[in-house]
Amino acid sequence: MIAAILGTKVGMTRVYDANGAMVPATVIQAGPCSILQVKTQAADGYEAVQLGFGDAKVKRTSMALIGHCAKTGATPKQFIREIRLDAATDRQVGQVVNVGEFTEKEIKYVDVVGVSKGKGFQGVMKRWGFGGQCSSHGTERKHRSAGSIGSYGTERGGAGGPKKGKKMAGHMGHEVHTTRSLRVLRVMPEHNLMVVSGSVPGPNGGYVMVRQAVVPPKSVPPAAAKK
Repeated sequence: MIAAILGTKVGMTRVYDANGAMVPATVIQAGPCSILQVKTQAADGYEAVQLGFGDAKVKRTSMALIGHCAKTGATPKQFIREIRLDAATDRQVGQVVNVGEFTEKEIKYVDVVGVSKGKGFQGVMKRWGFGGQCSSHGTERKHRSAGSIGSYGTERGGAGGPKKGKKMAGHMGHEVHTTRSLRVLRVMPEHNLMVVSGSVPGPNGGYVMVRQAVVPPKSVPPAAAKK
């Protein structure tokens, strides 16, 4: 089974390495997660396990989810994700996945998947980094506008009007993002905590999925990523 676990982002802190250098780090409460379902090639067409994290209130849960979790003897879960596998696993429904598996498999780099902070409706300067208009020469209350969006000369042969994919003002944030190849600094199985270098998507308390890094950093050989 691939090393993966669900959890929440606790917050950021700092860790000092052996040389005394300060490393920005993020603390993640990883697990424990219940295995709610095991999918096989014969029955479902692919290999996967379904993990659930965090107890949900029954009155805020659908009857379908209550029955699905009850089959495994678990309470309804708030955060459920499916982990694809390359091969069949020996894990059974109802078992618990803990963060200690990352130390047992000596995982050194992980990918963290989360939902970024929502920024609401934003203009082109904040959303796309536009430079804005001039501050003089007749510009009045238009300093942060996008400028022309429907000229004929922007794309040769195109009709007048906004082109497909035009960068404009709109909703920003609240999107699924993956931060890749974060170094595992510490794992504390007794407290269900993992400390990784750098930042991860989402606010404090947001749900995240931590998995073994798909591609290790360029500065680290693939064989050394697990050592």
